[in-house]
Amino acid sequence: MNTRTRTFLATALVLGLAAGPAVSAASARVTTAGEHVRAHAVPPADAEALSAAISGLPSTEDATAALVRVSGSDGSWRGSSGVHDLVSNRPADPSARFRAGSVTKVFTAAAVLQLAGERKLDLGRTARHYLPDLIPAAYGQVTVRQLLNHTSGIPAAEMPGDTLEEWYAHRFDLHTPRGMVASATAQDPEFAPGDSQHYLNINYTVLGLLIERVTGDSYAHQVGQRVLRPLGLRSTSFPGADPDIRGPHNHGYQVFGTPDGGTELRDVTVWGTTDGWAAGDIVSTTADLERFTRALFSGRVVRGPLLEEMFTLPDESVLTFGTGGPAQFSAGLSVLNLGGREVWGKTGGRYGYNTAVAATRDLSRMLVYSVNSTDAKGRDVNATAMDVVVAAFGAPSAG
Repeated sequence: MNTRTRTFLATALVLGLAAGPAVSAASARVTTAGEHVRAHAVPPADAEALSAAISGLPSTEDATAALVRVSGSDGSWRGSSGVHDLVSNRPADPSARFRAGSVTKVFTAAAVLQLAGERKLDLGRTARHYLPDLIPAAYGQVTVRQLLNHTSGIPAAEMPGDTLEEWYAHRFDLHTPRGMVASATAQDPEFAPGDSQHYLNINYTVLGLLIERVTGDSYAHQVGQRVLRPLGLRSTSFPGADPDIRGPHNHGYQVFGTPDGGTELRDVTVWGTTDGWAAGDIVSTTADLERFTRALFSGRVVRGPLLEEMFTLPDESVLTFGTGGPAQFSAGLSVLNLGGREVWGKTGGRYGYNTAVAATRDLSRMLVYSVNSTDAKGRDVNATAMDVVVAAFGAPSAG
C-alpha cells in the first residue's frame, strides 16, 4: 500500500469508517507457516487479497488476531487469522466476542431515533428540556440532534491519568454517566451549538441518560428490547461494571514501554468500560454486527424518514473543530468514498480491540471486522485493519 493511500485511510479510520465488497463464497482453508488463517474461498483475486490482508498474525507489532466478514449482492467471504492467546497459541476463534468500542454509538443512535419516531422525544428540542437537573444553562441550547452528530460543543469529561501507564493503573475505576456529564458541563463550551463538529464520547453519554429519562428504564435494557432481542443478537451485550468479556473471546494485548527503553506486551483483555457506557462499552461478534448492519441499512431498526438522520451530515458550513476539515459524522455513522462508492459506517477501539462496520446504502457491499490490535488506541491506525479495508473494498477516491 503506498504512503498516500495509507495516510488517507488512517485519517478515514480515525474518523470512524471502513468498508468492503461482497465476494462469492465457497468452502476452503488457507494456512501459512507459523500462523493460522481460516477462510471461505472467493474468486482468486479477492480471495488472495483478503487472505493476504489478515496473514502474518500474530504480530506483536501489529495485531494478534483478526476476524473478518464481507458480504453483499455478489456473495460473502469470512476469514480469521492469528491466535486465541499468546500462551496457548491455538487458532483464533472466528465466532469470538470482542469489545466493539464506539460501534456502540450506532446502537445508541438507533434507540434515540426510535424514540423520536414514537414521539417520546424531539430531535429539535434541547437536552436541557429532558434533563434540566443535569444540563446547566450554559448548555441550554444544545439539541438532541446536535448530540447525535457531535455538534453540541460540550467538551470531554475530565478523566484520571495522562499516560498509558496511568490509564492502565485506573483500568478498573468505576465512572458514572451523571458524573462524567457533570465534569464535562462544568467546563466552558468548546463552541456554540451547531457551529462546529467535535467527535466526543460525552455526546452519547448524554444521549444514554436521555434514553433513561424519557423511558424510565435503563439504557442497556432499552437497547436490548429495541435492537438486540428483535434481531436475535444473542452474543451482543453490555458489560456494565464487569471488566471481563463473558463468553468465548480472543485475548487482547497492548504494547507498553519498559524502563530500559524497550517494549512489552500486556494482556489487556480484562479492562473496565464504564467510561464508555452508551458511547463505547458494547461486546459483540462479527456475525451479530453483520446482522445488525444489514437490518439497520434495510430500514428494519429505524424506520421511515428518521433513518435519513443516519445518512445526513451537518450543513457544509459546519467544519471539524480544531482542523477546519469538513464534518464527517451523521447520527451514529460516518461517510467516506472508497473504491468509487459512498460508504457509511463506524469504527471502535478499546485496548486490545479494533472494530468496524460499514456498507453502501444499498448493501451491495458490507464489511465487519475485529482486529486485536496491539496499539488499538494509538495515533497510527492498525496496518491490518487498513489492509482489510483496501482488500475488501478498494482504494479511497476523491469526492
